[in-house]
Amino acid sequence: MIDRKHVGRVFPPYKVAVEKGRLRFFAKVIGETNPVYSDEAAAKAAGYRSLPVPPTFLFSLEMDVADPLAWIRELGIALPHLLHGEQSFTYHAPVCAGDVLSFAAKIADIYEKRNSALEFVVRQTRVSNQDGEHVADLRSVIISRAIA
Repeated sequence: MIDRKHVGRVFPPYKVAVEKGRLRFFAKVIGETNPVYSDEAAAKAAGYRSLPVPPTFLFSLEMDVADPLAWIRELGIALPHLLHGEQSFTYHAPVCAGDVLSFAAKIADIYEKRNSALEFVVRQTRVSNQDGEHVADLRSVIISRAIA
């Protein structure tokens, strides 16, 4: 069982710079063909300061810590039992190349279903830019399944 004492646990914040090359690569990998994600002139013509981040890009930046799975192991979840349950992104302001983002994550909830056969951990991350502006909220749900 995942100990419910972890609800409210706050993780150390960290910063990540948004780089043009990485944005272009990500857009290419996901098959994004809209030129605003790869051509700076097209991005500026569309009203952006620089290349904007594709909608799910912040997830990859959320993994830019030395050991992105450490928090899962600290909760006592065995990685072979782990399932990705859900991911959502709420944007409050555009995020573009050149921004330096601060990620502040916490455990928002832990609950179970099916008589503890499935345990759910909800993690919320607040993202702010270099000016302290709240630009996005990330929400992820992981599931630990009991192995009989």
